[in-house]
Amino acid sequence: MADLDDGVARLDADLVVIGAGPAGTAAALRGAALGADVTIVEADRVGGVCTNTGCTPVRVLARTARLARDARSAAQFGVDVGAVSVDWDQLRTRVARVIEDVHEAKAIPKQFADAGVAFLHGRGRFSDQHTLHITPAVTVGPAERDVELDFGSAIIAVGGHSRRLPIPGAELAVLGEHVLELERLPDRALIIGSGSTGVQLATVLRAFGCDVALVEVADRIMPTADPDISATLSRAFSDSGIDVRTATSVTAIEALGGDQDGGRRVHLDSRLGPAQPASGSLEADVVIMCAGWPASVSGLGLGDLGIDVQRDAIVVDDYLRTNLPHIYAVGDVNGRAMLVQAAMAEGEAAAINAVLGPRRTATHGLLPWGGFTDPDIAGVGLTEDEARIAHGSCVVGQVSYAEMERPIIDGRTNGFLKVVLDPRRELILGAHAAGENAVEVVTAVATSMAADVAPATLARVEYAYPSYSAVIGEACRRAMRDHEA
Repeated sequence: MADLDDGVARLDADLVVIGAGPAGTAAALRGAALGADVTIVEADRVGGVCTNTGCTPVRVLARTARLARDARSAAQFGVDVGAVSVDWDQLRTRVARVIEDVHEAKAIPKQFADAGVAFLHGRGRFSDQHTLHITPAVTVGPAERDVELDFGSAIIAVGGHSRRLPIPGAELAVLGEHVLELERLPDRALIIGSGSTGVQLATVLRAFGCDVALVEVADRIMPTADPDISATLSRAFSDSGIDVRTATSVTAIEALGGDQDGGRRVHLDSRLGPAQPASGSLEADVVIMCAGWPASVSGLGLGDLGIDVQRDAIVVDDYLRTNLPHIYAVGDVNGRAMLVQAAMAEGEAAAINAVLGPRRTATHGLLPWGGFTDPDIAGVGLTEDEARIAHGSCVVGQVSYAEMERPIIDGRTNGFLKVVLDPRRELILGAHAAGENAVEVVTAVATSMAADVAPATLARVEYAYPSYSAVIGEACRRAMRDHEA
């Protein structure tokens, strides 16, 4: 380490990783394991959005929502639990405790130290193609100072953030990751956007007793999921009392009575049919905006380097290289597959490529996803529509949960599993589910897909009885039926 004339510390590294979330952590540890001198830079707390404000806290909320749901339905099974209510303060305390438990279990700073990864707590900005300026400074001796870090390769893993719609009053909305900062549970909540975060928060708040409206600009909720998932979830939401508004855009948000800390009026523009716009408004105590997840690239100096950023994401090739081939971008920041498991795989691949040369791609051909809604939702691979486009035709086997013994026993018959096969019934192209344990069911199918297990083999498996996983065999049998000898 050397000091520049202005007191800035000068460091160097073979590889610098910017961001210590799942992608960055995986990249730094893999790079160090390959023998590189690695420095990782993080402006906030390690663990990224997932641990601190995203997946972990949302899953705690979803668990509480599930407990509340089960308690309210317990009387059907002869169990009297009385009135059910949610203690918001106690729940927020539990979320904070679980986040700390996850940090303790992961022990990311210790992993860095054990692997020989240098950790700098500061905000990085590229000075040039091989220099990162870090401020506020890390502690060097008794004082904090800025750092100029010279590097051979860089991996950008800074993640993303919730987007505010460019509408009047957008600042009056709460962003999805800040829901736990609410001092009390609202009586009425309006959620803008029905992607994964929006539908999960709708489930949670409704289970907590809130009146919930869910507004989506697309023609269906979860618009990127299989249409049957969207339809099943939409019906379940409506049955639970959630006001689902599709084909509806939010044009403005205003404070009721001019009170910035009070209620909100949300102005809507709904498409009732071709060329039939209709306007209206809804009132709520809180508006939660879940309307996009752009890359957190502000302040990195990418424009000065000429790094290609399009549609709120850094453009990369299959080796995760930007248009500057020694600088990589992984995880949410490249906008390709914004899931933790994808981010970790990309981080490892980018580290391998940065240290050993381009040899590992991350195309995410098999990437299961899930949402802890009511019912749960999950999918992997091609949807039915995508399979028909890619293969000209496909074979589908679909089973309703209402036909299976375990969901009937548990009183959780709302759901289905759909398997999508190639036209010759030799490969599973995709699986999509809504219902209890849908995430686990689809993950089991994804494991079979990764191992190239034929659908005929899954159709012959003697699944434990009664189990949710038995629906896999039944769906495959239905898809194979006309092909069996």
